[in-house]
Amino acid sequence: QVQLVESGGGLVQAGGSLSLSCVVSGGTFSSYDMGWFRQAPGKERGFVAAISRSADRTYYADSVKGRFTISRDNAKKMVYVQMNSLKPEDTAVYYCAAGFFGVAAPQAMGSYPYWGQGTQVTVSS
Repeated sequence: QVQLVESGGGLVQAGGSLSLSCVVSGGTFSSYDMGWFRQAPGKERGFVAAISRSADRTYYADSVKGRFTISRDNAKKMVYVQMNSLKPEDTAVYYCAAGFFGVAAPQAMGSYPYWGQGTQVTVSS
């Protein structure tokens, strides 16, 4: 059974930074493409960033491009997202996901059969 656990969320002032981590267990981490999604109150879950299994391709939502950086460490079975220049509109629950880009686009939730429980990020103005 594949399990994903996020960590690193918290409260930060606008303009600040946070780094989220996600550890994957129960599967072959290096075979998964990985993604980060977020869901703000009253809104649908949306794509943030994704990285291919070999880390040779990365994808970002336009809203975070230039501010967020996704990375992974296959030896540690972990994926990260470094979030800089945070804005109040980045406030959301952030979810880590594992899957396969070949199923659908990296930005699509359907590419990811495995999900974590989420970690809250709150950016104050």
